[in-house]
Amino acid sequence: MTQVVVGQNENIESALRRFKRQVSKAGIFADIKRRRHYETPIEKQKRKAIARRKKRYR
Repeated sequence: MTQVVVGQNENIESALRRFKRQVSKAGIFADIKRRRHYETPIEKQKRKAIARRKKRYR
């Protein structure tokens, strides 16, 4: 779970920026989008195959 502690002299905008950065690094939004709808087993296999191909060429 992502958590940001706001300092005494820190404004809310900078704390919000830090929070957004941590959420994007953790991949929470991508996970939420992926789990939003049911994924059939074939769709899951295709997604994993594409991920493997992308990982292989990096």
